[in-house]
Amino acid sequence: MHEEIALSSILGASVYDSSGALAGHVREVAVAPQDDPNRISDFVVKTGDGDRLLPAHQLRTLVGTTMQVTGAAQDWPRLSSSEGMLLLERDLLDQQIIDVSGRKVVRVNDVDLRREQVNGAIKLKLGRVDIGMRGAVRRLLKGLAPRRAIESLVLRMPEKSIPWEAVDLIEVDPARRVRLKLEYERLSRLHPADIADILEELAPAERQAVFGSLDEEVAAEALEEIDPRMQVELMRSIDSDKAADIVEEMDPDAAADLLGDLPQETSEEILEEMEPEERQEVSELLAFHENTAAGRMTTDYISLSPEHTVGDAIDRLRSFEGEAETISTIYLVDGQERLVGAVPLVSLVLASGGTRLRNLAPEHVIFCAASTSDKEVAEMFDKYNLLTLPVVDEEHHLTGIITADDVISLLRDRL
Repeated sequence: MHEEIALSSILGASVYDSSGALAGHVREVAVAPQDDPNRISDFVVKTGDGDRLLPAHQLRTLVGTTMQVTGAAQDWPRLSSSEGMLLLERDLLDQQIIDVSGRKVVRVNDVDLRREQVNGAIKLKLGRVDIGMRGAVRRLLKGLAPRRAIESLVLRMPEKSIPWEAVDLIEVDPARRVRLKLEYERLSRLHPADIADILEELAPAERQAVFGSLDEEVAAEALEEIDPRMQVELMRSIDSDKAADIVEEMDPDAAADLLGDLPQETSEEILEEMEPEERQEVSELLAFHENTAAGRMTTDYISLSPEHTVGDAIDRLRSFEGEAETISTIYLVDGQERLVGAVPLVSLVLASGGTRLRNLAPEHVIFCAASTSDKEVAEMFDKYNLLTLPVVDEEHHLTGIITADDVISLLRDRL
């Protein structure tokens, strides 16, 4: 059995030691994330002899705003530093947090602690974070009205809270993030578009702190969903090593667009840190005008000879490391890399493994020139109901493809 008690009710509570003497009042409630990120580890008690650290396991009873504990105040260590501690009033109340379940940024009004009775002792764990009016009213009226009257009032209000398991804290100081073991694993499991929305809700310092803590692959996926101006802000906030790792994880066309928006010096520093193959791929795309087919295309695609078989195509699909939206079609090229055909994936599924790809290609293949304008590209996607569109140079060499996602992005930019 367990019940919940509000953090605001514990703050200021009277603490009586084993002799029954008043030892002091609760100033803070602490968690040691490196030991247990969910359990209350200590209370900071203001005594007549300064602040002392009361281990939570010494709590015996908690009735209203009165705590009975074991031991004597002089035996509790003095609070010399709160390093490595998450102090709930300081670090949570009135602070912004990430609500992973709701995929948004919210402000904390109170924290509900779960109280359990175990072998005669009380254990407190983080239960829910109050983001509604209950916590705000409880704190506003504290000391101005009887506790029971306040609780009677707030219980008539709708509950608006989120479980602690759905919370990611925001900490700007990188060193403190490490000490508190704050990671953004929960946030990282969200869809990149949701992560982008959350980042855009945050103030610049918090946004940069969260972005800089994300895994490179997650950061790259989220970055592609963010407004270009904010992309530049985020990439300039991290060192060139990490920026290069993130750019390497991006689609080549998105990476080229991003580097093209950055100051030339910053862009060159990032390119210098990239692996040679990725650097060459992105550098080639940077040479094209952004508002043309070549400027929109990606070089992540699969091309094979018309003489290859369905089995060969499936093997290539299994080893493909690009984005899924770029492989709706297998492109056929001759010995000089000239585009000669295209095979939809559905045709592969319906054919036997030994079938030559040339036998599955439609008679006509739709393509565009590298210099084709954005407007013409969008019109071709609409006219031919395309998922991808191959881009060729003056000699008809296949140089890249444009995906439906790229067209949606360019249309969205114009809204």
